[in-house]
Amino acid sequence: MSTTPVPELALAGVVEQARAAAREEAGDEVGAHVGVQPEDEAAVTHLFEADKAGYRGWHWAVTVANSGPGTKVTVSEVVLVPGPDALVAPAWVPWQQRVQAGDLGVGDLLPTSPDDPRLVPAYVQSDDEAVEEVAREIGLGRVRVMSRPARLDAASRWQDSEFGPRSDMARSAPEHCGTCGFYLQVAGSLRAAFGVCGNEISPADGHVVHVQYGCGAHSELRIDQGSPVLVADLIYDDSLLDVERAPAE
Repeated sequence: MSTTPVPELALAGVVEQARAAAREEAGDEVGAHVGVQPEDEAAVTHLFEADKAGYRGWHWAVTVANSGPGTKVTVSEVVLVPGPDALVAPAWVPWQQRVQAGDLGVGDLLPTSPDDPRLVPAYVQSDDEAVEEVAREIGLGRVRVMSRPARLDAASRWQDSEFGPRSDMARSAPEHCGTCGFYLQVAGSLRAAFGVCGNEISPADGHVVHVQYGCGAHSELRIDQGSPVLVADLIYDDSLLDVERAPAE
């Protein structure tokens, strides 16, 4: 059994009164009547198309009510509301969540929030074994360090980047970065998989690279230094040729 209150017929039938109230608010921007929505036993909302530039699919909503049978119908409110096919702005997102990689420019400041899930207190909640081993010994001065989920997320981004093991450059390289003399291994829990390229000739110079990445500038690469131009072997024929002279006339 439906629990939706049934509006009085008097309220559902006052279309013209509702239209007049909408025109007081919007003038000629009120279009055809498109429906009635019950609010409760004593109120309904009449919907009219909004003939307003830039508001396709929107409706003028006029709520009318009365206090009981035989009482005067009154207009409660007139508002512009989006219909099911209306073009509306996307849900608001805080600016901290709208910032994407690459948005930070020269002079921009982007502070992290105190509850940023990517960071945890350095000495209290760090789950990086490498940090825990040396923190008290060397007096690590950072207030917070990256949390384990944040480190795993960074590792996933780096592995899928152009300097990861599945890039075209890596698949065509003769050797991997893990055996290159220019490979500078990072510290911490990511040291087994990542380092920084220090070869100014490489396209990855100064970038974090996966240990299985590689390029054509590997430190141990050896190639034949002979002439790249093929030279045909010269053949000398120094045999004596017998020449028969023609008789003089």
